[in-house]
Amino acid sequence: MNSKFFDIKKEKQDRIINAALKIFAMQGYRHGSTDDIVREAAISKGLLFHYFGSKVGLYGFVYDYSVRFMNLELRSTVSARETDLFALVKQIECARMHAMKGYPYMQQFLNRSLSEDCYEALLSTEEKRNALGETYASIDSQIDYAALPGGVDGEKLRKMLDFTIKGLMTERFQDASFQPEMLYEEICGYLDMVRQIVYR
Repeated sequence: MNSKFFDIKKEKQDRIINAALKIFAMQGYRHGSTDDIVREAAISKGLLFHYFGSKVGLYGFVYDYSVRFMNLELRSTVSARETDLFALVKQIECARMHAMKGYPYMQQFLNRSLSEDCYEALLSTEEKRNALGETYASIDSQIDYAALPGGVDGEKLRKMLDFTIKGLMTERFQDASFQPEMLYEEICGYLDMVRQIVYR
């Protein structure tokens, strides 16, 4: 992590992080412009390069920051004793909601990073690339698929829930009045509906 960057005021740190998350989430690494990031953050380009050295330095930093932040939220929100699929997914989404309150584009950025194909961006995130995946895999290993009714393919159901949640998130981000709490409530509504169908 960049120690110089953490010497500046928290409000300014968050402004820079949020600007980078937004631009990289919406445009990807290749098309994400540092000009757009400094405009969004209301800082000079010189200041951005003073702290991060380059565009790839900034990308690697916000990726590392996002992985650390999301891992902390997941570990503090998701119960290690929970085994119910729907309860665990709700806890995961609760953790994401907490993260998005301070960093609205963090989850979109992390989603986008999964399909990133630019070599220098991939290289800058190589060391941290598995850290978040391992946390999610650990949570998924808690799921008791045997508790689902006979004939229900738990793996397919899990994947269907993921697609639904990503779709809802993408749809809500197109709305300028996006609120993490409202997205969480909507996701919970879908989870409750699917649960009723599964256990009918």
